[in-house]
Amino acid sequence: MRQGLAEKRQAIVRGARRVFGRDGYTRAGIDSIAKEAGVSTRTIYNHFPEGKAQLFRVVVVEGSEEVVRAHADAIDRRLYKVTDLEADLADFAHAWMSPMYEFGDHFSLVRQLRAEIGHIPQEFVDAWRVSGPDRALKLVAARFRELADEGLLDAPDPERAAMHFLLLTGSEISDRTYGGVLPMSDDERDELIVSGVRAFLHGYLPRRESSGGA
Repeated sequence: MRQGLAEKRQAIVRGARRVFGRDGYTRAGIDSIAKEAGVSTRTIYNHFPEGKAQLFRVVVVEGSEEVVRAHADAIDRRLYKVTDLEADLADFAHAWMSPMYEFGDHFSLVRQLRAEIGHIPQEFVDAWRVSGPDRALKLVAARFRELADEGLLDAPDPERAAMHFLLLTGSEISDRTYGGVLPMSDDERDELIVSGVRAFLHGYLPRRESSGGA
């Protein structure tokens, strides 16, 4: 019984994510979500008594948490032990961008959220930011703080450094592909990431003081 309820809930969340990502929050309806999930509207209300609003918040938060887990794994795998700072940061940037392609339905929903920002309750926007972008940024900032302590970065404000890194290595890829909707060649993605990493290091590598001389 419990396994069956869990499977129903997962089907509802998956269906809702696809519908919200396709239609947006304001146009999406419980009937469409029920059809996409292959369940009755009554089943949806059994799991989410408050209806569309509750379901949207759950879908946004759970999707964000899943992406953040992937980002945390990228940090653990790519930045746990740094041996070549430039190469390791480039590998990390590639791994960081992977969820944009792996969790396409979630990022379609996020694009709709951004487009409807003035028509969605602020609490939903806040819940998305806290569970997703803000949390992910703090994870990168925490590792950059450690790299600064190790003398590998000059980052007195690790959170600002993390933001600069993510913008330099990912924003152009996201813009050109419309958040992963359009394809991009591996060579083009590599070039954008490498140039972004080098621009980042130009600003955040420790300055070596010259010895001797006037």
